[in-house]
Amino acid sequence: MDFSEGAMNALSFAIRIANAMQSNVMMVWVDKKKVTGTVYANAFDPRLEAKKRFEYIVEEYASKLTGGKFLYKMRNGKVQIEIANQAKYHDAFLIVAGTFGTSGFEEFWIGSNAHKIVANAECPVITMRYNEELTKPIRKILIPLDSTQETRQKVPFATYLAKSLGASIQLLSIYSSSVHTIRNLVDEYTIQTGKYIEEQDIEYSVDVIEVENVTKGTIQYAQEKQSDLICIMTDQESSPMNLLLGTYAQQMVNHCPIPVLSVRSKSIYDYQTK
Repeated sequence: MDFSEGAMNALSFAIRIANAMQSNVMMVWVDKKKVTGTVYANAFDPRLEAKKRFEYIVEEYASKLTGGKFLYKMRNGKVQIEIANQAKYHDAFLIVAGTFGTSGFEEFWIGSNAHKIVANAECPVITMRYNEELTKPIRKILIPLDSTQETRQKVPFATYLAKSLGASIQLLSIYSSSVHTIRNLVDEYTIQTGKYIEEQDIEYSVDVIEVENVTKGTIQYAQEKQSDLICIMTDQESSPMNLLLGTYAQQMVNHCPIPVLSVRSKSIYDYQTK
């Protein structure tokens, strides 16, 4: 939270998810300066200002958060590290962050910093650009599938979210290679995922696209199909084009006009026990 337009958009988005899941919302502000007894002497105290703004938000948004309560925390250090640590200490199941902010504090969420939060956090992270239209409900969650083993690890959380929000799922098989063995693997993962989603009693569709640039292809498809959220892994299939532009996750976080849910690779995911 840096109190910018982007951060407030992210807060509104987080409130909608919290209400659907009956959960609390913790806002985190990070001061990059060292705290000493005299560091803010005779000067503007950003910590005091942050506290005032937090108290205003809690009062102003109290009626909007129906599923839980507001909490806030002020930390010191590197933004991405402190946010990831606070999420871990607080046992958060999700981080929501804007990817751009301009305010009297600092521009915390500019692209690469948002991606650093994604890279450091152990729990899933939803990122969104500051100028996104976030008033409509989340009705369609897009799950792109590639040939990596990790690609299916995002499915349990995505389906958990879809069920909580009453959303449908758009399964998208992505062919970025002409090798039949790789394509068959993508098909196999799609079939397995479809069966899992059916067991969760969630409405879903299946589609296939062939692309050279995975990021561009995913975003274009999401826009055409009016997806409300794209779920990706922080580690995805790479290609020479992707390597030149940065990782798939980094490109998605920095450039996608639709909110992106990034899930970190782990050996076991079990969010239903949270």
